[in-house]
Formats: sequence, structure tokens, C-alpha cells
Amino acid sequence: MYVHLDGQPSEKLPLLLAAFQHRFGRDAEAMARHFVDGVAVGWDELGTDLLDGAPPELISALTGGQQWPSSTLDDLVTPDGSPPVRMTVTEQTAADQDVQWGYVLRPHGIEVIPVPHAEAGPVIVWATDPRTGFSDHPGHWPSPARTPVGPSAARAARPPRSAPAAATAESRPAARR
Repeated sequence: MYVHLDGQPSEKLPLLLAAFQHRFGRDAEAMARHFVDGVAVGWDELGTDLLDGAPPELISALTGGQQWPSSTLDDLVTPDGSPPVRMTVTEQTAADQDVQWGYVLRPHGIEVIPVPHAEAGPVIVWATDPRTGFSDHPGHWPSPARTPVGPSAARAARPPRSAPAAATAESRPAARR
């Protein structure tokens, strides 16, 4: 499904991993139903409501204490007045939808695809700690790596970050826009 504020891996992966581990009880099917079946057109933004059930210290580490709701694209107006169509992202439509990053929920983890640079990407296993620092550089997400990448392999594949994985209050709005 299309997410207007699709976000960089350093922002979206921690949120998705924590949502899987806590809100969705490690049930990838339930998570997929929420993201795909739970929206009529598409998502405007994924919010901290996805962290329901996560420990407070994890929420604080990922959000800096900020909270914002997920929101959908239910109020779109088309140029001709017709109802908006469902914004499903596929390999054929990603470029037209100006998608920069793709996150594909797989049974064993999340495939991360830097859309303008690759058609596939590595899979980050569901057990990865959401506080892991993830790179936002497309070159650090090579394709066609189809085998799961574990927490230690994910860190080894990318250079260490000098800043914490969670965005600070000052940098968070800029990263979301």
C-alpha cells in the first residue's frame, strides 16, 4: 500500500519492527491485514499508534517521547471528481507514485527496497532490535539479497551511525516531510 510519507529506513524500520513485535504479537498476517485491508485508498502517515503494547522505554527510544497518529488518505479529491482509487504499490507503479523506499512484509522479515535504485533488497528478520541503527543510503541496501539479514549482519553491512537510531525532537519533522 502507498504511504505518502514513506520515510527512510532509519525511521520506518524501527516502527515496523516494534509494531510486529508488540502491537501485532509477532503475527505477520495480522500486520499485513492492518496495512493492506485496513485502508481504503492508502496511508498518509504511519504513527506511534503502531507502538501500542511496546514497553515505554522502547517507545521513548524510538520517538523521543513524541506521539502522532497514523492517518489515511481518505479525504483525497480527484481532478475529475471521481472517487479516488486504491493506491496499491507494485513494481510497475512505484516509479509513477514517486515512492523512494519500499517495505515488503515477508513471513521472515521486512524486505527493504530503495525503489529508484533497485527492484529488490535485503530482508531484515523480524527479531531484529528496533533500536538498531539503519542506514538511509540506498547503496547500503543491495539487491538481490533474498536471504534474511539478522541483527548482527545488518549492523556489519552498514557503517555505524554517529547519531542514535531514534530521531531527535528537532530532526523528526524534517525526516517525515
